[in-house]
Amino acid sequence: MAAERKPILLRLDPAVHDALAKWAADELRSTNAQIEMVLRRSLDEAGRLPAELSPLRGPGRPRKGATMSGDRGTPGSPVVPGSPGVPGSADPGGLALDDVDG
Repeated sequence: MAAERKPILLRLDPAVHDALAKWAADELRSTNAQIEMVLRRSLDEAGRLPAELSPLRGPGRPRKGATMSGDRGTPGSPVVPGSPGVPGSADPGGLALDDVDG
């Protein structure tokens, strides 16, 4: 069962929002998912990333039947170490979350 997401209100400079939205589109993510990816990357680099995080899927549209706990492969499959955005992998960049733009 996926952890419930915590909604927040975030005020951004319009130019920062536009840059994040473009970056998100380039990586097939929502702006919301891109913001969380950047925040998680920063927490990881600062040594403040919590040990227990809800599993995240990769960027792009999920395949039919895929779940939040898996990559975009077999429904319910675990996040693959070494995948973009998996904490502790070679590339801490590809974290994606629920695709709700705000």
